[in-house]
Amino acid sequence: MAATEILLRVRDYDLAATLDSGQVFRWQPVDNYWHGVVGQHSLQLKQKGNVIHATALAPVKSSQFLRHFLQTETDLAAILRTFPDDEPMRRAVAACPGLRLLRQDPWECLASFILSSTKQIVQIRQIVALLCERFGEPVTQPSATLCPSNGERDGAGDVRRFSFPSPEKLAACNEADLRACKMGFRAPSLLNAARQIAGGRIDLEQIRTLDYAAARAELMTLRGVGGKIADCVLLFAYGFDSAFPVDVWIERALQELYFPRRRASAKRLRHFAATHFGPHAGYAQQYLFHYMRTKAK
Repeated sequence: MAATEILLRVRDYDLAATLDSGQVFRWQPVDNYWHGVVGQHSLQLKQKGNVIHATALAPVKSSQFLRHFLQTETDLAAILRTFPDDEPMRRAVAACPGLRLLRQDPWECLASFILSSTKQIVQIRQIVALLCERFGEPVTQPSATLCPSNGERDGAGDVRRFSFPSPEKLAACNEADLRACKMGFRAPSLLNAARQIAGGRIDLEQIRTLDYAAARAELMTLRGVGGKIADCVLLFAYGFDSAFPVDVWIERALQELYFPRRRASAKRLRHFAATHFGPHAGYAQQYLFHYMRTKAK
């Protein structure tokens, strides 16, 4: 199949920081390109100045799916103006210029963050890769353009890539099938979510119509989905910019940057996060999260 070349003009955009900031787990850098899958599209991306060069395996009718995923048309400057004008936030923004939020498929985002519990990013990537290889639909590209560590070679010497498995596909599995993907105790939670969604008891599309509190409560009815995972899904898949996921990195960031002289309780930190960062608090959270990760390296 002929490849499709896509050029996306961008402004204030850092592709590498965005794909490597803990929002997604299926993108790998190889030879100055980022290799990954969006829906059924296997892609390689490279940024040169204010242009993102994308190559898709097959012809595509429109680049809108990629613009939507990368959120290239978001007015980042307008969002940054809503951030609190304090020293920690200024430092985080200065350290991560062009960092964006992606807009992911809700099911893939939900399943990925269920698998993220108590795991580091490199381990989450490995689990998700195994899950896709075993249960996703194959997408093949010439091996010269693919990252071998993110797929497996077929008989012709090509690397195979895979779409994310649907809820229906995983709902037909048993727990042992999923544990074989090295997800451990997370397997029952993923299986439960797949069966709830495949059976129609949870409607991921209907969540788009709810307000933040109702949407969060609906996601938290799923086994293994607490406030942090629900907020990640609402922020990264649905665009609820007020969602502010709090994990160990964010707790550390809030404590170190905003409460350096006194130990704040988890309740105090969550109240502070909910009231301090404005209407795009989730965006501010991502800047703090990536700032703390990269500062610690």
